[in-house]
This record gives sequence, C-alpha cells and structure tokens, in this order.
Amino acid sequence: MLKIGELYQSADWKAEKHVPVIECRDKVKADEVFEVKVTIGKEISHPNSTAHHIRWIQVFFKPDGDKFAYQVGNFEFTAHGEAVEGSDKGPVYTHHAVTLSIKINKSGTLIATSMCNIHGLWESAKQISIDS
Repeated sequence: MLKIGELYQSADWKAEKHVPVIECRDKVKADEVFEVKVTIGKEISHPNSTAHHIRWIQVFFKPDGDKFAYQVGNFEFTAHGEAVEGSDKGPVYTHHAVTLSIKINKSGTLIATSMCNIHGLWESAKQISIDS
C-alpha cells in the first residue's frame, strides 16, 4: 500500500524551485519566542499563476526523542490571479511565503511541507538546538 510519505519529494533548494526553505536561528533559548520564515522558490522563482502555483505550506516540529511531530501551522494561498475576466487577470495574488513566531523548550527538527498544484508534495527540514 502506498504511504503519504512516499509522495513527498525533496532536493537542494538552490537547484529546485519547489523545495520549502526554512530560515531561522540554529540555536534558540528555551521558551523564548523566535521567528521562522518559510519560502518557496528562494533561488529559482516559482510561478504564481492560475495554472501553476503553490497551494499551501505546513510547518511541523518534532522534538528530539519524541515519537510524533506537532503541527505548528497550516497556511493556504488562495489567490492566484483568477478573475471573471479570465486566468491571470485577477486583482490579487498571494505570495507563497510565511513568517511565524514560535517557542520551543526542547531541541528538535522543524519540517516544512508544501503543495504545488502541478508538481505535487515537497518537504525540507532544519535542526534547531536549545542554547544552554
């Protein structure tokens, strides 16, 4: 039986426009709020049109030693230039980037996933350590 994890793709974000890029400090203080930015197409721009766009980004945190990851956020992008006048003639486009603030009390891994309406599911991860 096919599992959802088998559908996720990953690559070097410097060479692949679909990979979520996680930007934040590598070390943080326990229980101190810090910012995390997740973007798609950092080095190679990803289209944002009615026909080809990023639909969503999800962010998870898996603490070291824990069995499960915790969902931090789910961000949908719903305006891609659609309009009564036709495709890519709309007055508004959402950009596939999010900035969120979180705090953690344990070292672990941030995981970002995204969905391109044409090229499917993508993922990346970044280790975050608690600064002692």
